[in-house]
Amino acid sequence: MSIAGFLAHSALAAARDQTRTAATIAADQDVLTELFATSRKLGWAGSNLNQMTKTLNSGGDIDSARIKETLTNVRRAATATKAAVERINNQQTDETT
Repeated sequence: MSIAGFLAHSALAAARDQTRTAATIAADQDVLTELFATSRKLGWAGSNLNQMTKTLNSGGDIDSARIKETLTNVRRAATATKAAVERINNQQTDETT
């Protein structure tokens, strides 16, 4: 699901649910903020990886420290995304029980 699709789905679900508390809404906002931040970070890291790949494919050289830093950033953003998705899944499980 795209981010726009997720937001539309979430907004419609929230609008229909009259039992949501302010705490639940705030928690959802925190998760969405985290997802947008990690999405930006993954975009930046992906751009860096594409630039490095282009440089290497054209015979250029790249500092190994830059490669390691970029891969560390990708892993960090992927871990944060996974944590946010787990928070969403846990909230949905809590709401259905």
